[in-house]
Amino acid sequence: MPDVFAIADLPKALEARLFPTITTWNRVEGRPRTVDFDRALRAEVRDALWMLTRQWQTGEFNGDDAGSPASMRASIATTRLTRYRAGNSAPRDFDGEVPFETQVERRPVQYTIGADKVALNLRLLLGRRWLRHMQGIGDYGELFTARYSIEIPDANRREAAAVCAHGEVMQAFAAAAGRAMDGAALYQYLKGNPARHAYDGVAVLTAHRLAIDAAAAKFMAWAEGIFNQPPAPADNPAWNPARLEYRFACSAPDPDPANAGGEKTYVADEFYHGALDWYSLDVVPGNGDPLGPADDTTAPDPRGSITRSMLPVPLTYPGMPHARWWTIEDSKTNFGAIKPDTTDLAKLLLIEFGLVYSNDWFIIPFTLPAGGIAKMQALVVTDVFGDRYWIDPAGAGADSDWQRWSFLTVSAAGRAPVPRAFDPARRDRSTSAPADSALLFLPTAPKVQEAAPHEDVRVMRDEMANMVWAIEKVIPAPDGRGRSGDVAARDTRAFHERFVNAQASGTLTSALLENDARVRYDLMSTVPENWIPFLSVRAQGSNRAMELQRASTLRNIEGDSLAAAKVKPRTSLLRAGLDQPTPAAYLVPEEEVPRAGIVVTQSWQRTRGEDGRVHTWIGVRKRVGRGEGSSGLAFDRLIDLPPRV
Repeated sequence: MPDVFAIADLPKALEARLFPTITTWNRVEGRPRTVDFDRALRAEVRDALWMLTRQWQTGEFNGDDAGSPASMRASIATTRLTRYRAGNSAPRDFDGEVPFETQVERRPVQYTIGADKVALNLRLLLGRRWLRHMQGIGDYGELFTARYSIEIPDANRREAAAVCAHGEVMQAFAAAAGRAMDGAALYQYLKGNPARHAYDGVAVLTAHRLAIDAAAAKFMAWAEGIFNQPPAPADNPAWNPARLEYRFACSAPDPDPANAGGEKTYVADEFYHGALDWYSLDVVPGNGDPLGPADDTTAPDPRGSITRSMLPVPLTYPGMPHARWWTIEDSKTNFGAIKPDTTDLAKLLLIEFGLVYSNDWFIIPFTLPAGGIAKMQALVVTDVFGDRYWIDPAGAGADSDWQRWSFLTVSAAGRAPVPRAFDPARRDRSTSAPADSALLFLPTAPKVQEAAPHEDVRVMRDEMANMVWAIEKVIPAPDGRGRSGDVAARDTRAFHERFVNAQASGTLTSALLENDARVRYDLMSTVPENWIPFLSVRAQGSNRAMELQRASTLRNIEGDSLAAAKVKPRTSLLRAGLDQPTPAAYLVPEEEVPRAGIVVTQSWQRTRGEDGRVHTWIGVRKRVGRGEGSSGLAFDRLIDLPPRV
């Protein structure tokens, strides 16, 4: 049977058009068959709403006679941060080699909490490092291990509860005892007095002492370099334990030539969220709160100026609307997938910018160093018609003016008043500091790695008990890891209950069973030992302000022959003033604990500086809690006794 689709003579088949699906073209062009092109030029669409929306989107409804920018000339005054002050400490020169987050947040490494030794992992790390230094000097490993040994607390003493109450912690200490060296003990010994030597108490050869002193210097430098800690042995002065946040300030010579001898100071009174950037600081109006000149008198003047003439470049982004008709955007940005809420004003403003005003923005690139401050001194734009325009800062005016447009600028601190003319529309004579138009570029790290918190404290209000509780959800275990505060509290209480005199407990039970009472009077109920109470006290020097003072609950164990001990916090966040030679009270302003409560965490942070060096430190974060709670604390209760069998 012949194939009907087989073409024997293709030219003849094309000429006779025997197969409509097979065609050839020699020219591709339109062939109009009319002399009237009016309809073709109308650009008709079937969806009139789409056309109206497109015209609105491209700004066809807005008429103006302005020309596009053709060229610009700008002059910028620049300066750099030169001074830094942590809290109320003395100002010092700004350290540009250390990330700004590290300088602000770093807290000292805790090797002891009260009388208990903690951070076993760091103690072993320092010990291994010291023994490595000793390998090239002499065979002194066993001598130093015996001098600074890891000890197991006596499990028969109630004071050893911090270690012996937890099985995993006890096993870690038992595995290292007698086998590893406590390097933190050597570090603290050398740190306590520069005149001390590492070989004190260790029988070493006299010929090796100079080499050991040199090794000790390297060991101390390494120990202080691997963990970035405050320069002073005390806590970081930027940390404010009463407010559970950081306070610091930095300054630079004023870049404005009109204020050549002035100083621009930035302050941060409430930094706690961890992301340090320009919005974390406020600028002090005028020359207020100066930090003084740099200590290094040989340092060059950081002030300078940049003057450039450039061509403005239109701002573009993937998926932005095109200004020409029939030009369809790519699909890199799906605006239809954006679903803002009615209260999400920031997202709504971003959508409006992207769809309506995006083609009205132009970019003028300037490269500035980290830690710099830039202020636009002059900006002249020439359009395509040859007209020149002097551009004033869009955010000029009073800093407190809510209608002022501001972007990436720092607010004024303290609202220092300056006279302002009477405004009939506002019906007041309010005063405010002038807005600051300078741009601040902090030398912060682009990425910071954060470990799991080794301290987690939840502060909440208990309206039923009329007090505030600080719940230690995560505590630093002696082996160096973060441990559940709830589990540690149960293990600690169980450890102390094993020491209760069984005979005294039995005598007390017999005495209770001598009567026929069906109820028992309970003076106060108990709460877990990781719940630290804060009581309301009157603020000193005030008749109305209240503060929250750290208190202690009693470890009441029925039948205990010893006096009830006070339960103390086990996190460094709540032990402010407790480990001093003379313990001091810890007070927190009442307004720092809102109705929602707060969550304060402390964890290890790690990043790299501009030179590539690794910086590791301990930082604190604070965020909003989840509301009120109840501890179940009650007083003067009658408890039903179970029926006797």
